[in-house]
Amino acid sequence: MKLLFLEQYPLSYWEKIWINKTDCLVLAYKRCAVTKAGKQFNLNRLVYFSAVVDTGSFTRASDRLGVSKTVVSQQIARLEEEIGASLLIRTTRRVEPTEAGVSLHERCLRILREADDAYSELAQNNAEPRGMLRITAPNDYGHSVIAPLTATFCAKYPSCKVDLVLTDSRIDPVLNQIDLAIRVGWLESSGLRARRVGEFAQFLVASPHLAELGKVRQPEDIESLPYVANTALKNPLMWDFEHDIDGKQSVQVQARLSVNTTPAAMSVACEGGGVSVLPDFLVEKGLASGELVHVLPEWRLPSGGIYVVYPAMRFRPPKVTAFVEMLTKKIRQKKM
Repeated sequence: MKLLFLEQYPLSYWEKIWINKTDCLVLAYKRCAVTKAGKQFNLNRLVYFSAVVDTGSFTRASDRLGVSKTVVSQQIARLEEEIGASLLIRTTRRVEPTEAGVSLHERCLRILREADDAYSELAQNNAEPRGMLRITAPNDYGHSVIAPLTATFCAKYPSCKVDLVLTDSRIDPVLNQIDLAIRVGWLESSGLRARRVGEFAQFLVASPHLAELGKVRQPEDIESLPYVANTALKNPLMWDFEHDIDGKQSVQVQARLSVNTTPAAMSVACEGGGVSVLPDFLVEKGLASGELVHVLPEWRLPSGGIYVVYPAMRFRPPKVTAFVEMLTKKIRQKKM
C-alpha cells in the first residue's frame, strides 16, 4: 500500500479518495481521533510506529516511508507522550517494542490492513472490467435473460469475454472456477455470498386449444386435466394457490407427461400436451402472442427469487460487479 500523508496533499484530494468509506479512514482524513477520555492523537503516527517495529530500525523505517529519521523519531516521541507509555526499547543494534508496544502494534496491523483493503476496493471499483467472466445459470432463465444480456455486456466491455454454462444442476462455483452463479427460485443455505436482485411470478398456463380448459373454475378442477410436470422442481405435483377472497387451496396433480427442464415443459404445453406451472420470464412472449393462455389468472402461485451468488472472497473483480449491475438494471426496467 502506498502511504499518502495528509501534510502532502490538499484537503480536496482526501475528500475525493477517502470520504464516507470506513471509520478508520475517515478518522485518518480528519488527522486525529478523540479517545473516551477526551484526548486527541494523530493517527498518522501509527504508520510511523508500525514501520519502526516492522523494520527494527528508525533508519530503515525512514527509508521505507520516504521521510527523514528525525521526523520518524519525533513522531514516535509524540505518540509515546500522547499514550503515556514507552513503546520502544532502543539498543545500539535494534529497536524492539515493549509489552505496551507489542499490544499497540497488533492493533496497528488491523487498522492498516483495513485501510489497505479499502484502498484496494476503491482501486478495483475504478478499474475497467476485463478478462474472462465465467457465469452459470439455470436453463430457463439463462436462455431467456442471461444469454441475451451477455451479448450486451461484451459489446459494452470489449476487453471482456464470457463463458456461460447453462445447467439446472447446482454446480459449485469454487470447484468449477465460476465467477458468478445465477440462482432462480428458493435459495438454499451455503457458504457462498448471495444477493437477491429480483423476483418472478409463476403462472398456470396451457395452449388455448386444450379442450378441457372450459371446465376449470377452481384450482381443484385442474386435478382432472392432463398435467405437464417439471421434474427439475422439488415438488412438481403439489401447488398452493391463493385468492384475495377465497383464500388458499392446495392441489395435488397427476402428471401425464414429465420432463426435466422448464423450457421442455413449456414446449409441451404450447403443443396442447396439458397445463403446466411456468415462470413469467419464460411464458411472457407466449402469453402476448396468444400461443399460451393464463389459466385461473385470479389465483396466485408462490413467487420466487432471482439471486446472484459469488464465491466467498474479499473483493469482487470489476467484471463481476459490472455484469451484476447490468442484470439488476434490466430487472428494474422490466418492472417499470
